[in-house]
Amino acid sequence: MTHKPRFELPQLAMAMAFTLSLAGCGGGGGGGGIASTPGLVPSTAAPAAPATPPEAAAPPAATAAPLATSPKPAWRGVSLAGAEFGESKLPGIHGQDYIYPANDSVGYYQRKGMNLVRLPFLWERLQPQLNQELDSNELERLKSFVAAATAGGTDVLLDPHNYARWHASVIGSAEVPQAAFADLWRRLALQFKDNPRVLFGLMNEPHDMSTETWVAAANAGIAAIRATGAANVITVPGNGWTGAHSWFANSYGTPNAEAMLAVTDSGNNLVFEVHQYLDGDSAGKLETCVSDTIGIERLRDFTGWLKTHGKRGMLGEFAGGNNETCRLGITAMLQHMKDNDAQWAGWAWWAGGPWWGSYPFSIEPQGSGDRPQMNWLTPFLN
Repeated sequence: MTHKPRFELPQLAMAMAFTLSLAGCGGGGGGGGIASTPGLVPSTAAPAAPATPPEAAAPPAATAAPLATSPKPAWRGVSLAGAEFGESKLPGIHGQDYIYPANDSVGYYQRKGMNLVRLPFLWERLQPQLNQELDSNELERLKSFVAAATAGGTDVLLDPHNYARWHASVIGSAEVPQAAFADLWRRLALQFKDNPRVLFGLMNEPHDMSTETWVAAANAGIAAIRATGAANVITVPGNGWTGAHSWFANSYGTPNAEAMLAVTDSGNNLVFEVHQYLDGDSAGKLETCVSDTIGIERLRDFTGWLKTHGKRGMLGEFAGGNNETCRLGITAMLQHMKDNDAQWAGWAWWAGGPWWGSYPFSIEPQGSGDRPQMNWLTPFLN
């Protein structure tokens, strides 16, 4: 299965060039996740305190507060891409090989009714040496954007956009042990745990590894986060590019629908993140969509899994080209999530950001005009 290409965009006015590093789609699930009751702690709420003081050596247990019934998923937003660009030029030059969104870039999306930004970035830039301090310049860029966005009322989903890898070595290998992944998240949690508007997205699109290896890594990351006292929402992807359509498949090993039930969270505040595109192989490479019902068809089984196991889901990436079939497919998908908001905690379009140029899925505004796909999303934002 192929997946939508990542882009290398070294200059503001550049044309896009396809790279060999691929992004895909997938599915997530997991035991110990959020039950419908008591429910998810939205990041806009203050983190709940443990009922009793935790033991010094044990991770504190965050008590989840009920998520109020809503006519739409709690989070509606966009991935603001740029900080994950230039992966072939690591560490790269900020402003030339990659860029963080400007602190004021969220305003347009917020005025449209969005309340979430998913922020992709690269682990290797933020932590150039495993188990060592975070790079001070990169951390300051990350913290500056997060502080500005959350102060304005927008939640931020942190997204190490690394496919369960660090410098091409998979998490769980001798080169990148699970403890190193846990160390990354311990350091990030210490930076952001006091901001309840920050969501911790464990990883973008794990693939080409055993599902059991990914589950063990996810559990290590979750435990490290909770050991800091952080009660923030954690989003957990599945294996196999975390495609909703392939949640029950075994082409990548043990199906996510089975293995992800072993994910546990002492804070009971997990959301399982899936990605879903509507082209022929769900890769997000083509502007065409299979049919006007394909979005619902590819989400339906995952929605049922969430309901059966009392979990909550997040559609972390989705998109379609500017044509009528995609418009109908996307709006039907959004309506499906709205109709099943007891299972769906939110969604984020792929993508926005200043360096996309003519990228066909971009909803970054051009001049004073909206991109066509933003008009599709608007009825689900207000």
